Amino acid sequence: MIRIMFVCHGNICRSPMAEFIMKKLVSDAGLSAEFEISSAATSTEEIGNPVYPPAREELRRHGLSCKGKTAVQLKASDYDKYDLFVTMDDFNMLNTRYIFSKNPSFTEDDGKVRKLLIFAGRNEDVSDPWYTRRFDIAYADIYEGCTALLKTLTER
Repeated sequence: MIRIMFVCHGNICRSPMAEFIMKKLVSDAGLSAEFEISSAATSTEEIGNPVYPPAREELRRHGLSCKGKTAVQLKASDYDKYDLFVTMDDFNMLNTRYIFSKNPSFTEDDGKVRKLLIFAGRNEDVSDPWYTRRFDIAYADIYEGCTALLKTLTER
């Protein structure tokens, strides 16, 4: 079982988009039983809120539902429960590492915290559509990153 958690600031746009895109890719590959996929926020601002309507609509345009998903916060204890934490940008990577620094088993160099687009060969952030309003571009970048991530994980 490979356990992946996607992480962004509020867990209402990018990380839930990544969660449901990845779940679909894994399902289409017939690998659902081999993966556990979730998402979380580094902040507390949106905890308990549903996926932001424009992000939900972008997923719907691609045939994906995120019904029932509400924002949850990343916890230091999550470090021991997941194999990989995939962040949407450098800021969230720093905040993820800060949260995990409170866990005695956290090691910064273990490769468990990675930025999504690194898997696609791009050392770039997934732009936050909360500010850009470009949910289509965020979706395309996240889809590219998740596709490359799945390929990386299944080629091991």
